[in-house]
Amino acid sequence: MNRQNHKRPPARRDNHAPQAPRAKGAGSQLQARVIEAIEPVVKESGLYLESVKVGRGGQRCVVRVTVDLPAGPGGVGSDQLAEVSRAISARLDDVDLIEGAYNLEVSTPGADRLLIEPRHFSRAQGRLIKVTPIEGKPVVARLEAVEGDILVLRGDNGTWRQPIRDIAKARVQISFDHPDDN
Repeated sequence: MNRQNHKRPPARRDNHAPQAPRAKGAGSQLQARVIEAIEPVVKESGLYLESVKVGRGGQRCVVRVTVDLPAGPGGVGSDQLAEVSRAISARLDDVDLIEGAYNLEVSTPGADRLLIEPRHFSRAQGRLIKVTPIEGKPVVARLEAVEGDILVLRGDNGTWRQPIRDIAKARVQISFDHPDDN
C-alpha cells in the first residue's frame, strides 16, 4: 500500500478582505471626544451620563453608553431610554467621530453595580443594600436617606448613620417586598 503524506495547503491570507471600521482618533482620545459630543444630549434628555466605553465587537466598533437618572430613587423608563438612544445616535452621526458602521449600545447601570458616589446611593434610596464597612462585618439594611456624604440605614438593630468614606463596598440587594413591609 502506497501512502502519501497529504498536507493541507496553508491558509491563504486575503489582503482584500473587508476591514473593520476604524475610529477617528486613538482609544481614550476617541472616548473623550464621544463623551464631549453626547453629554449635552444626555443632559437635555434629563439623564446623567454614567459612562462611555469605545471598543471592538467583532468586525465593528462598539460604543457602549450607560445613562442614569441624575439623583434620587426611581428608574429610567424604556421610552426615555429609547429616546435618548436615538438622540445619541443622531449626535454621533452628526459629529462623524467613527469611520464606517458601528454598534451603539445604550443602557442603564443595573442593580448589580457597586455603589460608590453619593449620587449612586441616592439612586438606591428606599432599597435594601449590602454594606461592607472598612472595619467590621457586612450588613444588609434599608437605605432610608442620603444626607450629603452620610447614609441613614435601617436594619434589624435599628437605625444608624454611616459615612460613605467608611464603606469598603456596597451593592443593592434584590428584594421583592415593599419598603414599608420591614
